[in-house]
Amino acid sequence: MPAARTLSTAEERREEILQAAERVFAARGLHGTPTMEIAKAAGISQAYLFRLFPTKAELFMALVERCHARVLRTFADAAEAARAAGEPVLTAMGMAYIGLLGDRNLLLNQLNAHAACDDPAIRAEVRRGFAQLVELVERESGASAAEVRDFFAHGMLLNVLAAMQAEDVDEHWAQVLLKPPPDIDCC
Repeated sequence: MPAARTLSTAEERREEILQAAERVFAARGLHGTPTMEIAKAAGISQAYLFRLFPTKAELFMALVERCHARVLRTFADAAEAARAAGEPVLTAMGMAYIGLLGDRNLLLNQLNAHAACDDPAIRAEVRRGFAQLVELVERESGASAAEVRDFFAHGMLLNVLAAMQAEDVDEHWAQVLLKPPPDIDCC
């Protein structure tokens, strides 16, 4: 007797599509990625992809939301662990973010989200995600506005350095930029 076939729910399929989209969008960005390539990577038809995500922009926004949620969760977990250990929360969040930068797909999708801000809906999603991150960092760390600004500025520099794989470059400019400033308590 053949094994019973288990059908995926729409929510499970959405998750599978987002996992595939994460890889494909990371490589080519919003504008360079055909939806057929995402459907193929997810093992579904393009028609089914559009049934779950009516437009490519909606799929991309769901991916941006997923990236922000991952960073938020990572920061919240790091803050909780730091408080439990009696360690500085902002430093713990910074170190946790450095750990996230090892996920090249996450990194590239964050950069792709910024590059796709010419679309008003995507721009609104990126802003919403950043607002949540800033609110969480302020609330969890108790840092001043200047410290929060420096924390995010340093994080953006780390994004750029990680994207160009500066850690693999043995040159003065890379050494200067990779060394954290003494007044930044995040890494």
